[in-house]
Amino acid sequence: MMTAAENDLLCRVEGDAPMGQLMRQHWTPVCLIEEVAEPDGAPVKARVYGEDLVVFRDSDGTVGVLDEKCPHRRVSLVYGRNEEGGLRCLYHGWKMDTQGNVLEMVSEPAASGFVEKVKHKAFPVQEWGGFVWAWFGAADKVPPFTPPAWAPTQDTRVSVAKVLLPCNWAQILEGAIDSAHSSSLHSSDMVPARVDGAQATENSWLRPSTDKSPRLQAQRGEYGFRYAAIRRPIKDAATHDYVRSTVFVAPYSVLIPPNNLYNVANVNVPMDDTHTAFYFIAWGHPSKTPETATWRRFLRQTIGIDLDDRYRPLRNEDNRFWQNREAMKAGNFTGITGFPNQDVAMWVSMGPIANRADERLGASDLAIVEFRKQMLEAVKAVQQGESAIGTGSKAIPAEVCAYQAVIPKTTDWREHAVHYVWLDKVERAEELEPSYSVGT
Repeated sequence: MMTAAENDLLCRVEGDAPMGQLMRQHWTPVCLIEEVAEPDGAPVKARVYGEDLVVFRDSDGTVGVLDEKCPHRRVSLVYGRNEEGGLRCLYHGWKMDTQGNVLEMVSEPAASGFVEKVKHKAFPVQEWGGFVWAWFGAADKVPPFTPPAWAPTQDTRVSVAKVLLPCNWAQILEGAIDSAHSSSLHSSDMVPARVDGAQATENSWLRPSTDKSPRLQAQRGEYGFRYAAIRRPIKDAATHDYVRSTVFVAPYSVLIPPNNLYNVANVNVPMDDTHTAFYFIAWGHPSKTPETATWRRFLRQTIGIDLDDRYRPLRNEDNRFWQNREAMKAGNFTGITGFPNQDVAMWVSMGPIANRADERLGASDLAIVEFRKQMLEAVKAVQQGESAIGTGSKAIPAEVCAYQAVIPKTTDWREHAVHYVWLDKVERAEELEPSYSVGT
């Protein structure tokens, strides 16, 4: 059980909130590259850590992330004209480039020199893995950008489903590290089968276990932690265990055990205290990883069908997430199509910020407890002047990875050798630097 003060410390990110200050020591995804793919295209509104932003790609193809409000009279630049190397405010014609330099002030006398005295707030930017990233920390302490574990190289296919949700980031992340819920909530989509390991089909993910009450064990690191959910396998239960090992990569990412074709991850970026940009990611070899449209169809997260044009879900509490009670009577466990939508219904039902003081946790919640303890400790460490969890020398080591496998009971899951799912497997893992991998 957490106190109200601890819950606020864990969840709140806006302004000077300690958790937000910790997160600002990491490069942060702002939006998808696809949202600003066109030079001189429409600007995009984004919100991160309670800051309202405008994102645009200029005439030369450079992406800028700026304070949304014009430095003149604080109107929104999202409505501005993206033209000839800069973003022009509609109100008085002030024009800013991707670095925040004010290029023109058509409403001011040219001789005044005022244009040289104003600088708009802009953030360092990097494009990688399908995302536009920005640095929200100290301007004089911008670290080199390091590719995330789920996009280790330029030739990795990264397919992303994006959904903007009206709830706090921590309750979403806790869902991703909660292996026990998948055996109930997702039981109609993650189906037990007599297979050697998790496999993907066009309609479901197969698992080699019917065990709904996994034994959990955790191993902490300076990057976060990894844990194992250990279940009885359908085959060879007397001599083997089915292990699903998940990795929490602080502050807001999770590497999820893969299937036989591709790797899986999610990223949960706080827009503010009560809204989150949830990204669900398939990544791996281009010949095996579903391309973006296919991935979104599989997840039931397609724009125009499941989401509006701003990535907001059409399923919500008002329409009960399109739950089909007749389908439930026919055998579907939740009556909600698309297993991320099943999660969303649970997360949103907790309220904007979950009240953790009233919870009753059990043995299956070990990873949840570890996440809360570690992140509260990490916040206090930053407050004492230490570098943030997962940064610099504390970054996730190459040998740490998520995996799923049926292994002998005599094998320690921490020592099981794994590599990420790739067409040529071990050879590829040895070739890449960094070689962080998710295994079979």
